[in-house]
Amino acid sequence: MGHLVVTPAPPLDALVARLWDWDMPPAGHHYERVLPVPGAALIINLHEDETRVYSDDNARRCTKAPAAVIGGPCLRSQIIDTAEQVRVIGVVFRPGGAHALTGEDHVVLVERDIGLEDLFGASAHQLRERLLDTVEPSARLALLEHWLQSHMRMPRLAPEVDYALDAIARCPQVARIGALVRDTGLSEYRFGRLFRRQVGMGPKRYARLLRFRAVVEAVHHQPCVDWSRVAADGGYVDQPHLVREFHDFAGMTPGAFMAARGPYPNHLPLD
Repeated sequence: MGHLVVTPAPPLDALVARLWDWDMPPAGHHYERVLPVPGAALIINLHEDETRVYSDDNARRCTKAPAAVIGGPCLRSQIIDTAEQVRVIGVVFRPGGAHALTGEDHVVLVERDIGLEDLFGASAHQLRERLLDTVEPSARLALLEHWLQSHMRMPRLAPEVDYALDAIARCPQVARIGALVRDTGLSEYRFGRLFRRQVGMGPKRYARLLRFRAVVEAVHHQPCVDWSRVAADGGYVDQPHLVREFHDFAGMTPGAFMAARGPYPNHLPLD
């Protein structure tokens, strides 16, 4: 049992940030809040024959999907059921990476899970069956990596999107989207449509999400935080601006995030 994370070999590493295998005893809590990240994900449940996610609100509506799904990025937090998170394997795509795998308009993947078999048919079914029969985590990850290599449909994203992703990632706190669009030579309409198709959200939302992610990473291991300074360093107008962004992306205040922290910055235990 354990948690194994690997970085795929080139050229797959340009589209996939990491592959992971989780084989652990059931958690002591029932639910976890999962914070949004800029890339999509591929999840294959090897413990149950379905995946479940819940809306991050008082209703906590459950949405069920097949055991192998691809989806995201999510634009706000969601809740997962830890009872099914016992033996799971997955892929974290770089922004736009899922578009390169599926060839689908990325917008259709945002905030929803699509069955992998609906996209890849028998090949996806056979992949899960082989993973179920594979004992060693490293062998499962190697099998998943090989499957990805054989199914990537596009060698790269549009150069205008690549340029914008790199520019925003270098300094999301001060990203000026209008200037980036002018640099690409495309109209604002054409660029926005292309960016959403390949990344799943507009460039302004993407920059906001990266700015929020930078704050989460910066404060996760801090025993105490000066939120006014964090807001200023993070490019926010003031502390209330940062609080509003936490509500939008995480469904909670910065203080609630600090109180709920666990070992993983993206996963917050819930009762």
